[in-house]
Amino acid sequence: MGSALPLGEPVPADGSLPAGTTIDQAGAFGVYLHVPFCRVRCGYCDFNTYTSDELQGARQDQYADTLLHEVTLARGVLEGLGPLRPASTVFFGGGTPTLLPPGDLGRMLDGVREAFGMAEGAEITVEANPDTVTDAVMAELAASGVTRVSIGMQSVVPHVLAALDRTHNPANVRTAVAAARAAGLDVSVDLIYGAPGESLEDWRASVETAIDLAPDHISAYALIVEDGTKLARQIRRGEVPAPDDDLQADMYELVDDRLAAAGFDWYEVSNWARSHDQRSRHNLAYWQGTDWWGFGPGAHSHIGGVRFWNVKHPSAYAQRLAGGASPGAGREIPDAEARALEQVLLRTRIREGLPVAELAPDARRAVAGLIADDLIDGASAVRGSVVLTRRGRLLADAVVRALTS
Repeated sequence: MGSALPLGEPVPADGSLPAGTTIDQAGAFGVYLHVPFCRVRCGYCDFNTYTSDELQGARQDQYADTLLHEVTLARGVLEGLGPLRPASTVFFGGGTPTLLPPGDLGRMLDGVREAFGMAEGAEITVEANPDTVTDAVMAELAASGVTRVSIGMQSVVPHVLAALDRTHNPANVRTAVAAARAAGLDVSVDLIYGAPGESLEDWRASVETAIDLAPDHISAYALIVEDGTKLARQIRRGEVPAPDDDLQADMYELVDDRLAAAGFDWYEVSNWARSHDQRSRHNLAYWQGTDWWGFGPGAHSHIGGVRFWNVKHPSAYAQRLAGGASPGAGREIPDAEARALEQVLLRTRIREGLPVAELAPDARRAVAGLIADDLIDGASAVRGSVVLTRRGRLLADAVVRALTS
C-alpha cells in the first residue's frame, strides 16, 4: 500500500498554499491523476495501490467523481495565485488506470480541461496493463483526447513475470501495442530487470521483443527491493535471492547497447526515445522541477516551490472531499540546501545534465576528478553541463555524493 508519507506542516482545510507563494506564469503546468486500483498486488510494488479486498469505504465506480472534487478545489486554490495555466501534460498513473471504464478516465480528463484548459499539443498519457487493453478501449481513450499509452510489459519470460507476481499474458503486450497503434496513439513499453532467477539471456529476450514491437519509447528500470513488500520479505527469509548488482549492471549495458543500435536515444538514466518529440514530457517535468498538481490518494504536488501530498487511503481521501475539505496530509517548503541537493539528484539523471554554474564551488572542483574517472562527460563539462557517461549512469549515486558532500 505504499511507503509512509513524509512529515510536514498541516494543509489548511481549504487547501490554500502559504502566503507569499508565487507562480512562474511562463512555466509548464503538469497534472498527475492517480488511480489506486489493481487486480493483483505485485510482490515488488511499493506504490499506493489497493486490490478490491483491501478497500473499505471507497468505491471504484465512484472514484472519478471523487477525484473531480479535488480538481475543483485545486482550481480555486490556483485562481488565487494569478491567471490559470493550461495543462501541458496529463498523466494517468497507478495502480492500473485502465481498470476504470474509459468513460471515467475521459470524464476525469474533461474535468481537468474544463478547470484549467489544455495547452496546444498537450501530452496526455495513460498507463495500461496489457490484459486490460482492447481495440475499443484504446479507441475510446483516443477519442477523449489521450495521445499516448504506456504499457506495462516488464518481461516476456514467464518465470520472470511469475517472480514479479505479474499476471498478464505476455502475448497480450503485442495485442495492446497493435490496439494503441490502430487508435493513433504513441506507445511506450516499460521493462524491469534483475528479478529473482532472471538471467542475462532472459533479459535479452525481453529487450529484443520490446524492440520488435517498434514502440516510440522504452523505459527499463532496475528492480529495487522496497521495505515492506512481499519481495523484501521473501528475500529476508531466504526464499529468493536479492538482486545481483553486477548482473544488473550487465543488463543495463545490454539494453543501452541494443536500444542505441535500434535507433533509440537515452534521455534519462532509465528512459530511451526514438526522437526528441517522443520523450515523456510529463516525467521530464519532474526531473526539471517544474510545477504539477497530483490528484488522488497519496499523490504528491509541487506548486511555486511548495511540496504537498494527499492522505494515502482512498476512503480517507473520499471522506475529506465529501466533507468539503482538502485531502492534503502535509506540505513543506524545502530550504536552499535541500533544493540544491534535489537539483543535483534529478538533473544529473537527464541527457541535458546540470549546469556547472549551478554547483557549489567545492562541487565544481570535484568535476575534474569525475571526468578522469569516466563518470562525467568531459566535452559536455567544457560546454558547461554535468552530463553522465554510461559508467556514470551506472554509478549515479556516487556522482551525486561527490557533487554534494
